[in-house]
Amino acid sequence: MASLAFGSNLSSSLRGSQNDDVVRAEPVPRSAKFLSLERRLKMRSCHSFSSKRTTSSAAEVARAGTEEAVAVAVTAEVPVAEEDERGRVLRVGVICGGPSAERGISLNSARSVLDHIQGDDLHVSCYYIDCDLNAYAISSAQVYSNTPADFDFKLESLAQGFGSLSEFAEHLAASVDIVFPAIHGQFGEDGGIQELLEKYNVPFVGTGASECRQAFDKYDASLELSKQGFVTLPSFLVQGSELNELELSKWFVRNQLDPNSGKVVVKPTRAGSSIGVTVAYGVIDSLNKAKEIILEGIDDRVLVEIFLEGGSEFTAIVLDVGCGLDCHPVVLMPTEVELQVHSSGDVSEKEKDAIFNYRRKYLPTQQVVYHTPPRFPIDVINSIREGASLLFQRLGLRDFARIDGWFLPSSSNILSSSEGKYGRTESGTLLFTDINLISGMEQTSFLFQQASKVGFSHSNILRTIIRRACLRFPYLASYNSVSGRLTGRSNASQLTEALNKSEGVRKVFVIFGGDTSERQVSLMSGTNVWLNLQAFDDIEVTPCLLSPSMVSTPGVSSDKKDSDVSSRVVWSLPYSLVLRHTTEEVLDACIEAIEPSRSAFTSHLRNQVMDDLMEGLKEHGWFRGFDIGDELPMRFSMEEWVKLAKEVKATVYIAVHGGIGEDGTLQSLLEAEGVPYTGPGVKASRTCMDKVATSLALNHLADKGVLTIHKDVRRKEDLVNFPIPDTWHELTSKLQCETLCVKPARDGCSTGVARLCCAEDLAAYVKALEECLLRISPNSFSRAHGMIEMPNPSPQLLIFEPFIETDEVIISSKSTNISEDRLMWKGRSRWVEVTVGVIGKRGSMHSLMPSVTVKETGDILSLEEKFQGGTGINLTPPPASIMSNEALEICKQRIELIANTLQLEGFSRIDAFVNVDSGEVLIIEVNTVPGMTPSTVLIHQALVEQPPMYPHQFFRTLLDLGSQRFT
Repeated sequence: MASLAFGSNLSSSLRGSQNDDVVRAEPVPRSAKFLSLERRLKMRSCHSFSSKRTTSSAAEVARAGTEEAVAVAVTAEVPVAEEDERGRVLRVGVICGGPSAERGISLNSARSVLDHIQGDDLHVSCYYIDCDLNAYAISSAQVYSNTPADFDFKLESLAQGFGSLSEFAEHLAASVDIVFPAIHGQFGEDGGIQELLEKYNVPFVGTGASECRQAFDKYDASLELSKQGFVTLPSFLVQGSELNELELSKWFVRNQLDPNSGKVVVKPTRAGSSIGVTVAYGVIDSLNKAKEIILEGIDDRVLVEIFLEGGSEFTAIVLDVGCGLDCHPVVLMPTEVELQVHSSGDVSEKEKDAIFNYRRKYLPTQQVVYHTPPRFPIDVINSIREGASLLFQRLGLRDFARIDGWFLPSSSNILSSSEGKYGRTESGTLLFTDINLISGMEQTSFLFQQASKVGFSHSNILRTIIRRACLRFPYLASYNSVSGRLTGRSNASQLTEALNKSEGVRKVFVIFGGDTSERQVSLMSGTNVWLNLQAFDDIEVTPCLLSPSMVSTPGVSSDKKDSDVSSRVVWSLPYSLVLRHTTEEVLDACIEAIEPSRSAFTSHLRNQVMDDLMEGLKEHGWFRGFDIGDELPMRFSMEEWVKLAKEVKATVYIAVHGGIGEDGTLQSLLEAEGVPYTGPGVKASRTCMDKVATSLALNHLADKGVLTIHKDVRRKEDLVNFPIPDTWHELTSKLQCETLCVKPARDGCSTGVARLCCAEDLAAYVKALEECLLRISPNSFSRAHGMIEMPNPSPQLLIFEPFIETDEVIISSKSTNISEDRLMWKGRSRWVEVTVGVIGKRGSMHSLMPSVTVKETGDILSLEEKFQGGTGINLTPPPASIMSNEALEICKQRIELIANTLQLEGFSRIDAFVNVDSGEVLIIEVNTVPGMTPSTVLIHQALVEQPPMYPHQFFRTLLDLGSQRFT
């Protein structure tokens, strides 16, 4: 077994490689390069989890959950930083969680804030509010969890709890200078947390309690907007048990809607902008949907609104750049939200889900496209910015907010009664419909998309918001004493810099995208790697998009499209173009950016917004300038791009999931030119991409406790043409099972995977293949399941395996008895599903701590559960109640045996079933380019290492392993 000191050795060598004399105390690191590793490690050792103290107990704490051990790690997140000569250290408390269904997104937002504001001049402490409004001081490591459910059930042992919210507020008053609430929905945006903080005189970022209460309630906000002279949407309020069918029928008639089939939107008044929003048809359906929202406990006040046909949705970030109590709101570059309902596979969604809902907002699929700036006439965009600014002032909002609305072209007569109100333009009508008081702060959220368009990096916009909030509190003025301008590379292209062969600065190209169904996850992975690697001053990182060639040739097999890889297109990207929802969006933005008229339009609007911002920001000595330039993307063929990487001696960080990124093709091209890259080599990549070849390569290890699953490979053509009952009988007889697991032979690990329990299920799956559906709707098979994203293009080869039964792991976050076990597992089968990261050099791979994967919506992990932050549950390490220490160690030894047998190197992820008694491993698959999203399970596992590796350290370690490939 590889040395357990592996992480420690790598971390030590990493620390030694930094330039010790490069230590600055700038509020915003130069050119959006966040803090160097040396600086971060210094901060961590001073304030957060001292690596020596934490790492000595982290694994034990996670494994045993003893309160005594945790007290050492968590209780003492007390700042002990020395005052900087240019100003004192500002202590920021970030609070996440809450009772809302958006608490998982809240965790993602808190993670972004932590990543991008921590520095020598600013220290972050993390806090969590659970569903029952219990408050805890949590470690920054817990903020990197995939979802609160990862740690909810063990909070009593892993975190410092407070006896009451009052005790929590008293702690904040004594321990932090200002609070940054990152709770979305209830208790975060409804005035709850704000009222608590105001009562105890704790400064905080954002709008006050009473203003939050009014703006958060959609019905009350609509009444106030109408009173203030804004055009508003006709709506009807359903409260509690008052389901007044007669009054609602009158409302339908009054608004020219058919009481039997009129299309409306039904949504909670106080549940954020995404939760519980649905479409209804007619009075009865509307009341039924409202009743469902009330019975589910989402809200007891429900709004029924007209469904806007033919309009375009938009959203706009508002930033207050005023001084003290003076409000000076500036609206950034708005974003148009375009919903795309595909002709295949979306018929049911057209009827019930054609809205910008929770799934479309937070999961990167092609169901929605963003346009920043909107494709609206300039008078409409100006009116959006003017109206949102006016609204911000009239409602008494503070610091920042996100305001959503609709633009209806002139031909629409739905709002004929709105004459004389604000919102009428020559081109149509504007409606402001939702006010988000704590905007989502995920890495590619609207806040960062729009801010980057007008010159702000992630760090710069967040720090600007915090510094602005401090101005309301005179005793915090000294924290804003730093003066001077940012001396970054704001106007220089990253790629131009890559061509500059300066001494001591290594070039890194992070490539993501591609053609496979996981290309959107690849974008998330690449973006996360790119942002994390910017923490280092000794490397220059350029994000690169492998253009999705399939967009111009739908239906063509991936094999044919990959035949001439050298002619594939790669784009080097400026900062703002990376922060997009899908690879198709990024590609469209690249093309749009170099189109003269659109480019000129965007540049004009950018300058206009930046001028508006500087009117206020020029008064603040702490503002050090914009740090993102107005750059253009550059287009290369794959051949040109590889030669460029060779010329500038770059290391390529591969974040392309599936296809040429994982089958050895890209690796082969790079090796031919001697360009170092991350991850396994050509041979190992080819073997692991082929699930059958992987099994064959491991067959001889059965006597060493490594087992493989029998497989049967079928062509799509044969599945379509042969009788389904005969195929089902053949498969179940050959594989000797009653239920099957089907998955694409050459695609990634998340798409097209389903459990089939009968011939009818197989027929439904084959029909989806035949019709090239983009997704299979929930519960289309005989056994309940969630949404299944399908490969695009449709796979030509499918693998069938026996479905492996494991006992369900149930996590309960609520319990009336504190001592009650919140993790339930019957343990009859004695097998659990795990996922394990492996890291190191070829022949000496090290197993990270395995994670037990918990499925929430069916038998197969969904795309969201695997990659989308705020969803899915991973238990890292496996709880002692499920797996013993002995079995865990044996499991890790066998995982390392698998990795070394397959000649893996760098890093990979192995999915398997493990026998909790013997530690036997039944291999599922090996991913040589695993997900590297902000909430990837690999981060959880790296944080259990001794000492823990935080994301920037982890990704730098993987980069350095790749850079050493040819040495």
